Amino acid sequence: MRIILLGAPGAGKGTIAKLLEEFDGSVQISTGDILRSAVKAGTPLGKKAKEYMDRGDLAPDSLIMEIMEARLQEPDCRKGFILDGFPRTIPQAEELKKLLARLNIQMDFVANLDVSRDVVLGRLATRRTCCNPDCQAIYNIRNNPPKEDGTCTLCNHQTIQRADETEEAITNRLETYHQKTAPLIGYYKKEGLLKNFLSLIASDTIAEIKKFLKV
Repeated sequence: MRIILLGAPGAGKGTIAKLLEEFDGSVQISTGDILRSAVKAGTPLGKKAKEYMDRGDLAPDSLIMEIMEARLQEPDCRKGFILDGFPRTIPQAEELKKLLARLNIQMDFVANLDVSRDVVLGRLATRRTCCNPDCQAIYNIRNNPPKEDGTCTLCNHQTIQRADETEEAITNRLETYHQKTAPLIGYYKKEGLLKNFLSLIASDTIAEIKKFLKV
């Protein structure tokens, strides 16, 4: 499969992407992951990205697109890929369209994961993340809690609430999403690629997405 996952913070993009990976071997790709991988590997593009990250700046779209182009040509993408939360803006979407055309890659569709603000707040405010950078397992204190002492069930490191997952931070993230990313829904609708999926129960969402996959 070759799909893009859209949705607000907390819509379940990461969870859905991982479940789809298990379905047919397609790989999950997020800009954060590929930036960190490039930096860790010390590639020329990674060194450029590190300069921005060390200054606390966001990597420019041009650099993200270069790294994305390199990532999409790696062997594990031949089976397919799931773009998790990318693109984030219409300019990024336009550049991605040009990139896919150059690589002769055709997307199956864009899956917009629809979820209410209350659900987002309920998910993110109760989320806990393993502090071990080599693990970063995600838990939910309501339905998938860590150990009783708050440590990770996989590596025994402490789990934490991320600074961007307090209610105030979540509200700010949602405002940014509606301003910059939500317009992509209209953009991809015009492109004829958009499909909407209710994202409440992961297994139900996966079942609906599978119905549209060309596999």
